[in-house]
Parts: sequence; C-alpha cells; structure tokens
Amino acid sequence: MSDRSSSPLPAAPSLVLASAGVLFASLCFGALPFFARSLTEQGMPPHIIAFYRFTLAAVVLSPLLFLHRDKARAILWGMAAGALMGLGWIGYVSALRSAPVSVVGVLYMTYPVFTLLIAWVLFRDRPPLRAVWAAGLIVVAATIASGPGAVPAAALPALAISLAAPLGFGFGITVLVYRLTVLPPLARIAAVSLGSVLGLLPLVMTTDAAAMVPNSGEGWLLLLGISLGTALVPQLVYSVCSPMIGAARTAVIGSIELPTMFAVGVIAFGERISLAQAIACALILAAIMLSSQTRRTVAPHRAGP
Repeated sequence: MSDRSSSPLPAAPSLVLASAGVLFASLCFGALPFFARSLTEQGMPPHIIAFYRFTLAAVVLSPLLFLHRDKARAILWGMAAGALMGLGWIGYVSALRSAPVSVVGVLYMTYPVFTLLIAWVLFRDRPPLRAVWAAGLIVVAATIASGPGAVPAAALPALAISLAAPLGFGFGITVLVYRLTVLPPLARIAAVSLGSVLGLLPLVMTTDAAAMVPNSGEGWLLLLGISLGTALVPQLVYSVCSPMIGAARTAVIGSIELPTMFAVGVIAFGERISLAQAIACALILAAIMLSSQTRRTVAPHRAGP
C-alpha cells in the first residue's frame, strides 16, 4: 500500500485549515453512537438506522457516477464494498443497545487488523512489520475491553456480531486502495453509499412501515443528525482535507474519534469508563501512532462508519 503522506504539503495556513477539517470530521464520526443508540432506544430497527444513514449521501452523490460510467468496474467494486459495510453496520448498531459505547468503539477500531489481513489474503500485499505490531496492540486492546469481567456476559454475543462492522470497513478500505483509485474521492463515496443502500434495501422492504418512521420530532432530528452530521458532511470534509495533510497526519488527528466515542458514552448515557476500557483506548491510540509512522499506509478516505 502506497504512502501518500510523503507528497508535498500545502502552505501553512492551508495545512492548518485541512487539519482542522479532519479534526471536525473525526469528531462527527465519533459522535455517531449518540444518534445510533438514541434511535434504537426509540424502537427503530438497526437496519433501518443504517439505511437512513447512507441514503442521503447516496442520493446527493450518486449522480456523479454517471459522469464516470466508463469506470463501471471500479464503481461495481465500490458498490460491493458498500453493501458489505452497510450490512456489517447492523451489527455495530445492534451492539450499542446492550453494550457500553466505549467497548463497541474499541471493537470497531479493530478494522485496521481486518484491513491488513484482507489485503494480505486477497491482494497479496504483505504488511510491514510496524503495521503488524500495531495490529497486535489493537487485538490486545480489544481482548482487554471485551474480555471476561469487562462487560456483561449477556452482551458478548452482540459484541461478537459487531465485529462485522470493522470487517466490512476493512474490506472497504482494501477495495478503495486496490480498485477505486481510478475514481475521484466523491465518486468513491457515492459508489460505497449507493452500495450500502442497495445492500440494505431487501431488509428494508420486509420491515413494517410503522417501524421505518420516527414516532416523534426528536426522532426526525436524530435521523437528520445521523445522515447529515455523521455521514454526508464529514465525509465531504474528510475527502477534501485528508489528502492535503497526508495519510500519517490524518491517522494521528483522526484518532480523536475513539476518545469522542468514550465521551459520548459518559456524557450522553451516563456510562463509566473502567480501567480495562481506559487501557484499551490507550493501546488503540498507541497503535494508531505506531502505524502512522510506517511508509506503507492506507490512503486516507472515509466512506464508512
């Protein structure tokens, strides 16, 4: 995987603005559990929440795909990745109903491990040693955060299913790196978002109509927040700003996403951060810092959870 962080950096003011953009987008991504759990508490099924999250981006950006119809093969790859990511996100939302936000967040942050494994198995890209060490730290963090005694036993099945989200995101990253580079960033987001919507559509069509509509004005605001505030707007900002500062800086600044998830759990839902969860968070951040120093990093992009 090529490192784009070695490309010439923009002037200092542009660099500051681009860094602020990545920080803003990462904070938005980290706030996602607030909207997802709040909607599930109102009785909305996880697959409907996932569908709404990706629909706005798909509707707004999908017309771009017509301009790049000569790259149909890449678009289909992006849609396939999006379908897997959308279905995997159901497990992420489901886990938020029964497990602490911090634990679900740590498990979601295992996606670099899946990325390395998928790239190695499917695309014969052997990971650098530094990335392997970082992946090891992430596995240790996930084990500490979700091990016996760290979470209620009743939540373990949901946490296991939630790993479908980082698996899908890891697959999406590898598809981005190996199959979607011929598309501009916004077209990549369009293909992935459209694929997510189409992948979730069969489940949506079998859902009772009453479960698809919020039963309060607050519910509609939450839907607007999850589709606009955690998807379309931060995705656009991220796609513009992250290439300007490079993959390494993007990874370091973007690491604020996990502490933001922890803060959401504490402030919005009254959760307490255990010592195990704090250690897991520190290990994840250390892994991000370690992997950001390698010369072979995944190109910055964000179209998933």
